[in-house]
Amino acid sequence: MTDEATRRKNSRTAALAALLAAAMVGLGFAAVPLYNLFCRVTGFGGTTQRYDPVAAAETPKVLSDTVSVRFDANVSPKLPWKFYPEHPTDTVSIGARDMAIFIAQNNSPHPITGTATFNVTPDQAGKYFTKIQCFCFTQQTLKPGEQIRMPVLFFVDPKIKDDPDARDIQEITLSYTFYPVDEGKKAS
Repeated sequence: MTDEATRRKNSRTAALAALLAAAMVGLGFAAVPLYNLFCRVTGFGGTTQRYDPVAAAETPKVLSDTVSVRFDANVSPKLPWKFYPEHPTDTVSIGARDMAIFIAQNNSPHPITGTATFNVTPDQAGKYFTKIQCFCFTQQTLKPGEQIRMPVLFFVDPKIKDDPDARDIQEITLSYTFYPVDEGKKAS
């Protein structure tokens, strides 16, 4: 092989390697938004749907079928709060809007800010569980001893009955976990 042919081959290999590296960097940046989109569309991992007022111009049909919704509340050990649902379960008509109330109380002698994440189980129910209003991912600052009531407005989409993997679900669990906003500060 001549020096010229070897140089061309090396240049082509280097260009291909650079293109591959650029594509991997691009995929690395796109991975999180693409994964979030995938979860929202499929309900993967119990990801709920977000209420879209434009798409909701047509009110979902309320079915005579019901489902039990269990409400679960957890608190990080680093957050000195008491957090619980006002009612641990509710039976809701599929398609009907409903509301649950969660209560949080700061048991520390100073103000603390927390934020909640959520999950829905079983995973197959996530894409049919639509939250209209929620306190999740919103920072909540509570003064010492302060207690607040936080509503969650939701409905279970009637399309759940058309899904062979989800139509027989009898109970859905909506679970929240509160964490301190600034993990660097020690809550006491």
